[in-house]
Amino acid sequence: MFEHFYHERIRKSVGAFGSLFNDIYLVRRKKTSGNRESVSQVKVPLSYAPRRKFLERLNAADENELNNQQVVALQLPRMSFEIISLTFDPQRMVPKTNFCRVTTPTGAAKVYAKTPYNISFSLSVYAKTQDDAIQVVEQILPYFKPSYTLTMRPLPEYPEIKDDIPLTLLSVSFSDNFDGAMEDRRAIVWTLDFEMKIDFYGPINTGKVIKQVDAEFFLGTGDSGFEKYSTLSVAVDPKSASEDSDYTIVETIEFASDSDG
Repeated sequence: MFEHFYHERIRKSVGAFGSLFNDIYLVRRKKTSGNRESVSQVKVPLSYAPRRKFLERLNAADENELNNQQVVALQLPRMSFEIISLTFDPQRMVPKTNFCRVTTPTGAAKVYAKTPYNISFSLSVYAKTQDDAIQVVEQILPYFKPSYTLTMRPLPEYPEIKDDIPLTLLSVSFSDNFDGAMEDRRAIVWTLDFEMKIDFYGPINTGKVIKQVDAEFFLGTGDSGFEKYSTLSVAVDPKSASEDSDYTIVETIEFASDSDG
C-alpha cells in the first residue's frame, strides 16, 4: 500500500531552526590600565543536544573538582536546542482531494494536499553570568512578535513550490543555581520554547506533458466499412517550451487523398 518517498521535512526544519541562532555573539568590555577599555567578541556555540546532557556535564565538572580530578570544564556561554514533540494540527487541514500541479519542460507533477503538523523546539542558553545570558536572549526576542516567518522549498526537485513557515515563541523562562554551595559552579540557564508549523508531503505523481496530439478521421463506406479521410495534428512549437515560456499552437490537417497522390 505504501510506497517509498522521503522529502527530508523534519531534517530541513531542524536545520532551518538552528540556522536562525547560529550567528550570535557576545561583546565583553573590560577596564585596563590607564583607564582604557578593551573590547572582546565571543561567538556563542550552538549544538543539537538535550538540555539534560549539558546540565549533567556541568554537575560532573563540579564533582570532579571536589575529588581533585583534572578535567576540562564545559565552557560557557553556549546554546543547545532539541525537538520536544511533534503533533498533528487539524485546524490547518484542507480537503484531501486538493492538489497543485507543477509543470516543467520535461514533465508535470501532481502534489496532493499536504498534512499539517506542529514541531515544538526548546532552545537553552547556558551562561555563568547574568550579563552573558541576557545579551543572548535580547538578540533573539525582538524578532518574535511572537512569530517569525521562514520561507522554505519543501521539495528540492520543484523549487517553484515554496512554504511560508511561522515560528512562534511560546514562552521564556530561566533558572539560576546561585543558592547552591560555594564550591558549586554557577550556571544560568534560559529556556525558550518555540512552535514551528510545517507540512508533510506524500508521494508525488509525475508524468510527461502532452505537446502533440494526432486525431484521425474516418468516413463510412457503403459496405459498412470505414476508410481514412484525414489526420488533424495539434502541436506546441517549440517542443521544448514550458508553461510559462513563449510558444504557439500549430494545427496541421492532412487529407488521405493528398497522401495517396
